[in-house]
Amino acid sequence: MFKVESPIAGKVFEILIQVGQAVTDDDELMIIEAMKMENPVFSDESGTVKEILVAVGDRVDEGHVLAIIE
Repeated sequence: MFKVESPIAGKVFEILIQVGQAVTDDDELMIIEAMKMENPVFSDESGTVKEILVAVGDRVDEGHVLAIIE
């Protein structure tokens, strides 16, 4: 199990995954908008999405846990 963390402070712009979805290393999971730029968040490992901890429009800080993958 690993935690997907935000690489940058900003706002959750788009969530590209669903609970129960299989993901692989380097899959694009979410997009964080910061300073009018869209910043993709990628998976560091393969697994299944167990939980999504944010919603579109949520503000997040760098290091904020966005999802859990196991």
